[in-house]
Amino acid sequence: EIKNEAEARAIREELSSLPFAVRQIERKERRKNPPPPYITSQLQQEAWRKLRFTAKKTMSIAQRLYEGIEIGQEGPVGLITYMRTDSVRIAPEALEAVRQFIREKFGPDYLPEKPNFYRSRKTAQEAHEAIRPTSLKHEPAALRAFLTKDQYALYELIWNRFVACQMNPAVYDQTAADIEAGKYTLRATGSVLLFPGFMALYIEAVEENGNGEDREGGLPELSEGEALKLLDLRPEQHFTQPPPRYTEATLIRELEEKGIGRPSTYATILDNIQEREYVAKEKGRLFPTELGCLVTDLLVANFQDIFDVQFTAQMEDELDKVEEGEMKWTRALEDFYAPFQKDLEKAKVEMEDIKWKGIATELKCDKCGAPMVIKLGRHGQFLACSNYPDCKNTKEFQRNEAGEIQVMEPGPVQETCDKCGSPMIVKTGRFGKFLACSNYPKCRNTKKMVVNGEGKLEVAQEEVSSEVCEKCGAAMVVKAGRFGKFLACSNYPDCKNTRRIGPEGKAKAQAAPPLPVGEDCEKCGSPLVYRKGRFGPFIACSNYPTCRYTRRIARIPEGAEAAAATAKPEEPKPAGPEGEKKEEGGKKARPKKK
Repeated sequence: EIKNEAEARAIREELSSLPFAVRQIERKERRKNPPPPYITSQLQQEAWRKLRFTAKKTMSIAQRLYEGIEIGQEGPVGLITYMRTDSVRIAPEALEAVRQFIREKFGPDYLPEKPNFYRSRKTAQEAHEAIRPTSLKHEPAALRAFLTKDQYALYELIWNRFVACQMNPAVYDQTAADIEAGKYTLRATGSVLLFPGFMALYIEAVEENGNGEDREGGLPELSEGEALKLLDLRPEQHFTQPPPRYTEATLIRELEEKGIGRPSTYATILDNIQEREYVAKEKGRLFPTELGCLVTDLLVANFQDIFDVQFTAQMEDELDKVEEGEMKWTRALEDFYAPFQKDLEKAKVEMEDIKWKGIATELKCDKCGAPMVIKLGRHGQFLACSNYPDCKNTKEFQRNEAGEIQVMEPGPVQETCDKCGSPMIVKTGRFGKFLACSNYPKCRNTKKMVVNGEGKLEVAQEEVSSEVCEKCGAAMVVKAGRFGKFLACSNYPDCKNTRRIGPEGKAKAQAAPPLPVGEDCEKCGSPLVYRKGRFGPFIACSNYPTCRYTRRIARIPEGAEAAAATAKPEEPKPAGPEGEKKEEGGKKARPKKK
């Protein structure tokens, strides 16, 4: 053991003046066996390493491949077997087909005498086969025209892994040479691939923290006693590295090894912890957020039994015993619920209500002097006055590299409110940054903000249309609502006229007026008209929405249809951010049943 840098330098100086000679050479053949066919967790891990697909994306694409893809004249074809499985079992007919394919495609040298069989994990339920192609006649290259880029990449991955699992091992010539220099012995190792075997088709991706042993280079031809010439000596110091942050692949592997979750839940688990902002992804690695740490601390402190890593594995074991008749299901429920109910009642009393009370900070409210606390809202964490509701002061904040809180003041911008003349300030909402009047709540004027070409925020300029408001004569502008873009009067709120938008920002062609039935409404006396809805044609009162009388009919008379084609268009109906008119209570109007 070399204890320090000074000792390393001394050894280097001594070696530089000594002769080097090969003392011993050891050669051996090393075989690398093919990996088993994919199960769900391994497919998710490999898709991340090779394709950088998230677990959610992998399962979405696999679902599509399983349900079926239109393959020319064949029609919809399911290309892979069920993708939620923990079994490496392969059907006998699939084994026979893949062996025949290997013999014809690669030759007999690549085909083992007997099929390769793999053992599933002890906890595997064996309900489904391994993930494999449904038919070997559908080679990836032949389907490229029918698949999207991502579908093709994942299908090729599944195809290659399945075929490779039934091929012969790769063979390496591994050489180790002991080199003598005075009292010191140095070792050089190298390996050369002699026969590719399954690696002619498929090579496993290297782990993020793997040592890459298969990428080891070869050694030149050496013989024992051969004198060697020293070219260079490099004293390098190696430190024990801390375990790297999880990626999606390594976290799935950890969940699998600890018995947490099932093949059907891995993608959902990863999606949930990111969607709820318990973790954040940076450069492909997962980092716990402050919210995630806070929630974890609270839950672990109050529900130690459930948040024990062994809990899920134990529960799975008990469920297996129930299935096999070794344990009554009522006993399994009692084992879980008795301690859980106790912890739940205790948590109701003792568990800190962070959402209401917040997390205390050293900051003071600039309005009333009370301490500021960190609270959780719909859009993340924010600072709020602890004197709420007497003081409703709130602030946005961020943390610097040292983890210290930095208040983000909504600084004034060079923009004044066009409604009341007050300065506009930058705020954050569910759709990002926007400008709001500082005179809120007396003035509720807001303006949208966008990122310009330099990556800076600027006020979005309203897109003026060539259309003119038919109610007040002002120019119509293009706005964005929850159902997309629409035309609105620039004289809002004095004029609230809106129209549906068509190509190039112009109003859509006005719809033909509803055709009169020739009868009056039995409720209000207004004329009845024919209309079409999602459930077919119906008769409705023309005084809608004041009168909501409707009557279902089988079809609109042919004469009425022809008359409607030549009728004069009716006045356009508002189509603003709210979209279609709705009934009281938020439901769309629809024909009433008889």
